Amino acid sequence: MTSVRVAGVGLTQFGRHPDRTGRDLFAEAAFAARADAGVPRQDIEALHYGNFMGALAEHQAHQGPLVAEAAGLSCPATRYEQACASAGVAARQAIKDVRNGESDVVLVGGMERMTNLETAEVTESLAIAADELYEVRAGITFPGAYALMAQAYFSKFGGEREDLAHIAAKNHRNAVNNEFAQYQREVSVEEALDSPPVAEPLHLFDACPITDGASALVLVSDEYAEEHDVDAPVEITGTGQGGDKMALQDREHLAQTPAATKAAEEAYADSGRRPEDIEVAEVHDCFTIAEVLALESLGFYDPGEAIGAARRGETTRDGDRPVNLSGGLKAKGHPVGATGGSQLVEMTRLLRGDHPNSDVVADAEVGLTHNAGGTVASAVVHVLEVVN
Repeated sequence: MTSVRVAGVGLTQFGRHPDRTGRDLFAEAAFAARADAGVPRQDIEALHYGNFMGALAEHQAHQGPLVAEAAGLSCPATRYEQACASAGVAARQAIKDVRNGESDVVLVGGMERMTNLETAEVTESLAIAADELYEVRAGITFPGAYALMAQAYFSKFGGEREDLAHIAAKNHRNAVNNEFAQYQREVSVEEALDSPPVAEPLHLFDACPITDGASALVLVSDEYAEEHDVDAPVEITGTGQGGDKMALQDREHLAQTPAATKAAEEAYADSGRRPEDIEVAEVHDCFTIAEVLALESLGFYDPGEAIGAARRGETTRDGDRPVNLSGGLKAKGHPVGATGGSQLVEMTRLLRGDHPNSDVVADAEVGLTHNAGGTVASAVVHVLEVVN
């Protein structure tokens, strides 16, 4: 089977871009990825693109061919919608495309433009990733949904708000030197604890921000990389996807995310790796409790043990397995449709040594990304490795 290499990566600055369109944002990331790869645009055979709320935020559906044109491409283009996991799913399909010999060179990524809407409009737009009939009509929002998950976790396993505050502080510290991050400043544990409540036990600094941004990667087959002398030292060796029931009330557990567990198990089996092999991870921390749930689903901790990981220093930059060295969604930002691609970009940069935090994991050769949709009704996990 053909191996899949990351030939190039590109990102926009994450944050507020009030004067730019979504197609413009994606074009920036795409051109950066192609320049990084050194691959001629005519060699790109397909575009796999993630976007969630463009039809609401920009009144623009059918975005695949639109962003392909903006990126200077004339190839088949497909948009994937899987809530916050849209770009992760797009990447998974792109990987399959290369592996099965359908394409030798593909562009994958995603974009979201959100800050042009008022906060209430963004909240309403994001809510359509929940069950409209049984959750949205009852007034559920994602801060409320994740608060229910946090309450269930605390009730079942213990934990307190200070544990979550340590996660926020950790991820803000990691974002300080990341030039693409929305918030490049530290937040103390005390600041996180003192921030205004959003939905108890979650407070303002437990939540990711509203963000504009785009991500892109050029993926190539190992045969293409060798034939064209493309420098692509990072390979995506594992991919997995899992699903769960949409509505929280239909799930057996609120304090666990089995979709992510299924995705991780598939990615580990695909790569031949185990949880203990993973040296650095980027996980979907849309809320601080989401990082806890992710670490347990990925097999890094048994149920109930991950809540204190940041507080104990195990997932910090000085810990045994640093998590979210990019700053995570919490501090780097969360342009929904771009996030899964952004995680892959950050992990590639970390592993090949050109990320501002690469020195933290200078000898790391195996990393993992975890991208979740909604309240983890969808999840995608990828394993990346340095190859020679």
